[in-house]
Amino acid sequence: MKIFNKRVNFDYQISEKFEAGVSLSGGEAKAVRTGHLNLTNSFAKIIGDEAFLINANIPIQGAKDYNPTRSRKLLLHKREIYSIQTKIKAKNLTLVPISMYTSIRPGGRKGRLIKTELGLGKSKKKFEKKESLKKRAQKREIEKEFKLG
Repeated sequence: MKIFNKRVNFDYQISEKFEAGVSLSGGEAKAVRTGHLNLTNSFAKIIGDEAFLINANIPIQGAKDYNPTRSRKLLLHKREIYSIQTKIKAKNLTLVPISMYTSIRPGGRKGRLIKTELGLGKSKKKFEKKESLKKRAQKREIEKEFKLG
């Protein structure tokens, strides 16, 4: 199952993509596998030598005293973290989750891993967002004309 962040391409111009594992509890892993996840307002942040996924909403049914938007650790190599951190500081970029999905473990072991695709993006200005909406509407109109004609 692959769950996308629908607002990421509207709000950001993605320049580079990375894949990272996510540290989840058992109930959270089950919720992600069944598709109960919202990445809309989430982002990733590097604190010290570790990366964290912040504000990702993973609700668990029947759990008491549980915070569904808690910070979750991202599993990246240190050299990847340092590389991302230098790019963020140099170009004033934001690290945002693009999607979260399950993948088969390497080596044929049982179980599935939950991965997230992260992107380094520069936030779009308001006029850039309007421009992209206009382009999308024009593209839709052209496709309609081809279907009718």
